[in-house]
Amino acid sequence: MTPRIHIDTAACNGYGNCLVAAPDVFDLDPDTNIAFTRPGHPTDADQDTLREAEADCPVRAIRISGS
Repeated sequence: MTPRIHIDTAACNGYGNCLVAAPDVFDLDPDTNIAFTRPGHPTDADQDTLREAEADCPVRAIRISGS
């Protein structure tokens, strides 16, 4: 099952830890500095890096489900 990503945009402070953990999956909006998922992601192959990104977020703004 393909994982689902929920980003709490109110909690995200743009630390970028998710980009370090999963650079193919996440990016930061240049105007708001809020994380978003890149087009075409997530995929089944992203599961390990998604869990790392979720764990590395200092404000717990990322939740992964369905994996």
